[in-house]
Amino acid sequence: MAQFFKAKPNSSKQLSTKLTLEVTDLDHLGSGIAQHQGKIVFIPGALPTEQVLVQLVEQKKRFSRAKLLKVLRPADARVKPVCRHYQQCGGCDLQHFDLENQRHYKAKALGGLIEKMGQTQALHQSAALIGSELGYRRRARLASHYQKDTQKLTLGFRAKASDKVVSIDQCPVLDERLSVLIAPLTSQLNRLNVKKSLGHVELIAVESGLYIVLRITKPVADKERVKLSEFAAAQNVSMILLGEHAAMSFINGDEVKPFYQLSDGLELSFSPGNFIQVNRDINQAMVTQAIEWLAPKPGERVLDLFCGVGNFSLPLAQTGAEVVGVEGVVEMVEQGRANARHNGIDNVQFFHADLSADISSQPWLGKVDKMLLDPARAGAFESLQWLKKMKPQRVVYVSCNPASLARDSQPLTEQGYQLTQLGLIDMFPQTHHIEAMALFELK
Repeated sequence: MAQFFKAKPNSSKQLSTKLTLEVTDLDHLGSGIAQHQGKIVFIPGALPTEQVLVQLVEQKKRFSRAKLLKVLRPADARVKPVCRHYQQCGGCDLQHFDLENQRHYKAKALGGLIEKMGQTQALHQSAALIGSELGYRRRARLASHYQKDTQKLTLGFRAKASDKVVSIDQCPVLDERLSVLIAPLTSQLNRLNVKKSLGHVELIAVESGLYIVLRITKPVADKERVKLSEFAAAQNVSMILLGEHAAMSFINGDEVKPFYQLSDGLELSFSPGNFIQVNRDINQAMVTQAIEWLAPKPGERVLDLFCGVGNFSLPLAQTGAEVVGVEGVVEMVEQGRANARHNGIDNVQFFHADLSADISSQPWLGKVDKMLLDPARAGAFESLQWLKKMKPQRVVYVSCNPASLARDSQPLTEQGYQLTQLGLIDMFPQTHHIEAMALFELK
């Protein structure tokens, strides 16, 4: 006998009726927290003390997510966003929250994550590293979208929770010199065929100048290269084409890689696509604090894992310590060595290694006096499994993901380290992103 089955509706995605809720707190991703029928409800865009009208868009066993429809009773901390693209763009998500309260929330979320997930004793946080609330980004990557039917190119950032590119003509968190380039650059590219093969656009403002980097998938005709060169000269920027296998082609100016400076006179060159900290002032404060917390002495051996192009390694070497920098990207290892030579520093070595793999046979693995970690969002859990071989007296952990920092504090505390300093790094004002620096000392 044939049996026919009727698919059950996906109740987890069904929209609810409209609800009025009271927001009591924020989660570590910046969403408001409310309660409904015994479950937590996360509401992006809502603030503590607010009464809001929402609609549930996702329901799980222990929590729900809701769309904010209207703020019925606004919080005193609610402010008008400064960016006209704010409601659509996914770049910033806390411009509706005044800056002082943004930082208070981030510090609270950081301490809560460390205490809850890291199972370490709560401690008083050090003063946060803070800077300008706007105009702080010295680097940004713009997404592009070419519409074949209209033959129009759009430059901007991704919409919230979407792949759609939101067209923008300015960005208040960008360095003003970069923000004013967006509209004329979009106009210029729309007059050229290169728009059809454009991947993304990178804007850079560093001490060596302003740069526009175009990631392209096909060769650019000589006639269009001339027009791009004329545009770059008129805007007083250097333009670089980044082609297949990251091959760089300078459209105008000297073929010299961009570089940024640190206050101790160091110049660090990098290639487009290499990681550098986007907030210049916070990066300098971060380097200064890391050295202060590590307190390296001449002759001590200091290990810098996830070292990039030498952002921490070279300033550490200037203290007289013997520094070893380890990085997983070969090109950045070579750039770190070149930066050491350029700055006349010979007491630093750079090595390439996959720090998420078995490093037991690496020549640099061994006893060190101090250690610095600056990993990506995934953290440094695998590297910390080798603490017994390194046994540093002090470990400074620079984190762009407090959840990873909290998790990684466990192998440190299990090996006898105590968390003695913890501080917020407000690298990205107007966003929920939380960065931190922690100092662990061997008991």
